[in-house]
Amino acid sequence: MSKRMPAEWAEHEGCLMAWPTREELWPGVLDAARAEYAAVAGAVAAFEPVTMVALPEQAAQARALCGPGVEVVELPIDDSWFRDSGPIFVLGADGSRAGVDFRFNSWGGKHHPWDQDDRVSALLLDHLGVTRIESPMILEGGAITVDGEGTLITTEQCLLHPNRNPGLTRTEIEDELKARLGVTKVIWLPYGGFDDRETDGHVDGVAVFTAPGTVLIQLPDDPAHPDYARARANKAVLEASTDAAGRRFELIELRQSAFAEVAGEVVEVGYLNFYVANGGVVVPVAGIEADEKALAVIADAFPGRTVTGVKTPVLAFGGGGVHCVTQQIPAARSTR
Repeated sequence: MSKRMPAEWAEHEGCLMAWPTREELWPGVLDAARAEYAAVAGAVAAFEPVTMVALPEQAAQARALCGPGVEVVELPIDDSWFRDSGPIFVLGADGSRAGVDFRFNSWGGKHHPWDQDDRVSALLLDHLGVTRIESPMILEGGAITVDGEGTLITTEQCLLHPNRNPGLTRTEIEDELKARLGVTKVIWLPYGGFDDRETDGHVDGVAVFTAPGTVLIQLPDDPAHPDYARARANKAVLEASTDAAGRRFELIELRQSAFAEVAGEVVEVGYLNFYVANGGVVVPVAGIEADEKALAVIADAFPGRTVTGVKTPVLAFGGGGVHCVTQQIPAARSTR
C-alpha cells in the first residue's frame, strides 16, 4: 500500500526532539543551547506532547530542565538536530503510519562521529512501535517541504551537493523521494541560504509550504543581504512552476531579517525555521523589533493558530532553528 508524507500542518500525535550532547559542537555555549532546547520544548508542549531523546547519562539533566511536561527517552545519539537525523513519518491511505529511515552522514561528514545518529531512527521507531521503511539515500528532513498532496520542494544547493549522494543522479534522487514519501512532483529551487554552511542550503531556511498551493518564501529587503538576489531567483522558479495538482503558487513574502551576536560571531536567526504544531506555530526570534513584523506575517499565513516566538540565537549559532530541532509525528488515521 502506498504511503505519503503528510504536510506539517496535519494533525500531530506529538513532536520529537533530541538533547544537545557534546561541548565541541557548542563551543562555549552548551549550557545556553540546552536552555534554548528546553524553551523550545516547553513552547511546543503547550500545543502537543513532546518526546526528548537524550543520552542515558544526560537524561536526568534533560528532565530537570524540560520539566514534567516533556517525556525523555534514553537512546544513544551524537547530536541534537532531530529534523535531520530522526525518522520522517508517512501515512497510508488507511491511516497506517510508518517511519522512513533515510541515511544520515552529518551533513556531508562535517562532525565526527555520526554513526549513532545514523542508527537512532531505527532504535526510536522500534521504541515507538512504528513500522520502519529503510532507504539507502542520504536525506535530512530540513532539506524538504511537502504540501501533503504530492508536491515536494527542495534545493539544488543541498540535494545535489557531492557530499550527500554522489552516486545518484538528479532523476534517481527524485525517484527515491517519490517512492519513499509518496510525492509525484519535485520542484528544485536553486538556492538555500548563502551562509547556511552547516546544511549546505536546506530548504527550511528559504521556503516552506503553509497550505496546498501556498508557499512562504524568505525575500530579504536589504540589497546587502547575501541572499537578496538568490531569494529572488528562488521566487522566479516558483512563479514559473505548478504543483502536483497543476496549481500556480500563491507566494507569501517574509521580508524581515534578524541578526544576533553569539560567542563573538554574528549569526542570522531565521524566522522561516519554525515548527507548526497542533493549533500553533513556534517561531525562532532574536529579541529585536523586526520579530513582531515577522510573527505577524507568519500568523497571517496560518490563520487560527497561535504564533509563539522563542528567542533562539544559540540555535542559530549552532546552524539552525526551531524547525531543525523538531520532527512531527503525524497522527495515525489523519485525513491528510
